[in-house]
Formats: sequence, structure tokens, C-alpha cells
Amino acid sequence: MTKCSDKYIAIVQFIKELYHKDTVFLHEPIFLGNEKKYLEECIDSTFVSYVGEFVGQFEREIEKFTGTGYAIATVNGTAALHLALLTLGVKYGDEVITQPLTFVATANAIAHCGANPIFIDVDLENLGMSPESLKDFLKKYTKIKNRVLINKISGKRISAVVPVHVFGHPCKIDKIISISEEYGLPVVEDAAEALGSFYKGKHCGTFGIMGILSFNGNKIITTGGGGAILTDNPELAEKIRHLSTTAKVSHPYHYYHDEIGYNYRMPNINAAIGLAQIEYISKILELKRELALIYREFFNSLSLSFITEPRYAKSNYWLNAILFDNANERESFLEFAVNNSVQCRAAWRLISNLPMYEKCFKTELQNSIKLENTIANIPSGIPSRIIKK
Repeated sequence: MTKCSDKYIAIVQFIKELYHKDTVFLHEPIFLGNEKKYLEECIDSTFVSYVGEFVGQFEREIEKFTGTGYAIATVNGTAALHLALLTLGVKYGDEVITQPLTFVATANAIAHCGANPIFIDVDLENLGMSPESLKDFLKKYTKIKNRVLINKISGKRISAVVPVHVFGHPCKIDKIISISEEYGLPVVEDAAEALGSFYKGKHCGTFGIMGILSFNGNKIITTGGGGAILTDNPELAEKIRHLSTTAKVSHPYHYYHDEIGYNYRMPNINAAIGLAQIEYISKILELKRELALIYREFFNSLSLSFITEPRYAKSNYWLNAILFDNANERESFLEFAVNNSVQCRAAWRLISNLPMYEKCFKTELQNSIKLENTIANIPSGIPSRIIKK
């Protein structure tokens, strides 16, 4: 038996003992509070669609927790990012700068606007957009023409920057915003995975002109399916709220829509679950950090790299990950773990290599390629033994 296979056996055994299960999934939600109570109240009210009290209450709790001025709840994080970009004026034929190491929804939201993503490299330290790569791209490949930033290679307008806080680890968002502002580019933070993550004491998703969150079933808290747009700008918030409800002009009995809108508002029944979940989010975050500490100590004993929060940030440790030395070792581990009923996964295939985006403009992606080939995500739901402590 090789040293590598000994290591794989040790990891799988440790995870099964940690979760006290023979089959361990990647991430499962927990329900510890008023979820059933609020669902019953929502059903009894008959307001199960986007009209109802729970949506507004949930938005206010998100505003309070994140410290943002306005939170607009949506059906999912993809819809939130799509609407945020549309509201900023991202148009058909534009380009939007983002990163290739992220869930495909980041690029899809850009494409839904009729725009094309530009892929730049990430930092090894935090997995998010590299400020140096952004600065290098803007310096080498852009020009100002008629007060519009143009990609010198494609000739297209660049209209926004979308960095991602990957696995809940904050990127260097202040530097990204500073560089973007030099070129007149608005920043929309994809903080879908980063509820409860803070950069230099401020919540992720509240640095750019807008940020977005996700409350999918595998996130820090869930609404089943859902997302939110964060902003401190009252005009943008009002515009987003209007567009998310099919651009319907308020009237007691007439239906009138003054522009093309979107049916993106979060239903009341989803918000009922989310309201119950956010009531104990501090407890969830505490348990997630405890799990990360257990993992870190274990993988240190195996001389394997466990991805930890950057020194300038506080991560929610949404999805825990380890790094292998090479792609072959990572693939062998994933195959072994899955075959032994421990659900682990690779990081996403770089979006720049997917068939629908492979022709989009991209810079050197050395760090992204390395991470794509060596990251393994490990089970990150909160074990019952930790909850009961």
C-alpha cells in the first residue's frame, strides 16, 4: 500500500468518524429554530408568493446583519447578479471583468445581460480575483474612447467588474475597488458564498456599489432557493425592487408595467425559512469555525494544506477545501473518497474552458489553473456531534 493510499484511508476514516456516518454528503442544511413554525404561519396567511410579511422581515434582518442600507430578496443568487448588472447598465455586446475560478452562475449572469465575461487570474492566498492581474489587464489592454473604457483587442465596452469571494474566503476587495475606480468601473461583489464573512471588519458584499448573496440549500443559511442584492444606494435599491416585481406600477386594481421587468422577487414561503435561519446565524458561524479548526489540525498532522481564511479577513468557512501537490494525486483521492461514500469534489472546471465561454477574452491564468487541478472540497455540513456540544 502506498503512502498516498494510506493518507486517503486516514482522511476518509476521520471524516466518517467526525460525522458518525457511513455515508457523508458534501453539505447539508441544518434546521434548529422556528422554520416549521414560520412555514405554518406563512401557509395559514395564504400569502405564499412574493406578497407577504416574511419577505420584508427577512430583508430587514439581512440589512441588520450585513450592515448594508438595503437588501432586496430574490429567487436565487443568479437572478440577483443578473439584476444588479442590468441596473448598472450592462448591455448587449459589453464585456464584464470577472474570474474563471467560480461557479458558472457568475458568468451566466453576465451572459444573461447579453455581455461577455473577461477572465483574469486569481490570488493563491484567497482564491479570489487578483488585484495585480486586474491592474495589469486594464493597463495593457484598455483605452478610453469617447469617455468609455474599451478593450483594445475586442473593441467592446467594458462596463463592470465582478470579483468573487470563493468558498466564503474574502478577496482583496478594497484593492480591487480602488483599481476599478481609476478606470471608472463599478464593482459588483459576488458574495453568494460569503454570508457571514468579513474583510477588515466589514461584511463581504458591502464594499462595491452592489453585492449579491445566495441562500441555496447548501449555503450558510438557506431559504430553499433564494438570493439578495445589497446596496447602500437608495435609487438603485428602488430600481431593483421595481424591476424584480415585473416593473409593475402600484395601483389598487389596474395592471400597468412601465418597462421590461423580471419575476425575480423571493416568495414569502422561502423567506419564512430564511427568517428562522438568520435568527441563529451567529451560532451557525461559530459551529462552522469549530469544524474548520478540527479539519485544520487534522490535515496539519498529515502535512496537507487546508485552505484557511486570509490574515486580514474572517471567513464563514462555507465550503472547506484542501490542496494536493498535483492533479493526479487529487484525482486519486476524489475517486477513493467517493467510492467509499464520502462526498468530496473538485473545484469547478475553469469557466474559461467551458464550451460557451472558451472564446471569451482571458489573460494568463497560472494561479487559476493550479487551483483547478489541486483543490478538493471536503464535507462541510455541521456534524451533529458539534451541534450537540
